[in-house]
Amino acid sequence: MIPCPCGSFVNFSIMNKKKVLFVCLGNICRSPLAEAIFKHKVASRNLTDFFDIDSCGTSNYHIGDIPDPRTFAIATKHGIKMDHIVRQFTIEDLEGYDYIFAMDENNFKNIVKLSINEIHKGKVFLMREFDSQGKGKEVPDPYWGKETEFQEVFDILNRSIDGFLDQLAGSRQQ
Repeated sequence: MIPCPCGSFVNFSIMNKKKVLFVCLGNICRSPLAEAIFKHKVASRNLTDFFDIDSCGTSNYHIGDIPDPRTFAIATKHGIKMDHIVRQFTIEDLEGYDYIFAMDENNFKNIVKLSINEIHKGKVFLMREFDSQGKGKEVPDPYWGKETEFQEVFDILNRSIDGFLDQLAGSRQQ
């Protein structure tokens, strides 16, 4: 049994490995930051063996690049390591991942358009559906902003990921 932040204990040993994918437009700001935060959180809870985690973009603008330097900077500021090469979302991701988190409505719609069945559509969520302070809102794109916008995105993702992990832990307690 492993303690979860909600105050109860979860037997993750009975959980099948979950594949989690974070998606934004270019895969250089929001989604790789979400990937890094999620990896950090599951590692700190000794849950790394229970998740496969990745991120990608709906566009092909930056394939093969690394994330934006400001994304690395905000992650480093919070003690989070990043290791990611930009890739584009593919239709195979709908089959291969259990949870797909879109950062905004446009990316959500682009992902769902590729869905060939209701099972695929049921895997796709807006990231902030799990945010205690902005449920259902979009994660703003900080690309044209400064450090304050990247910090805001970090805070949103941090809360949203906690919310998702708490919900996942809650669903495994029964």
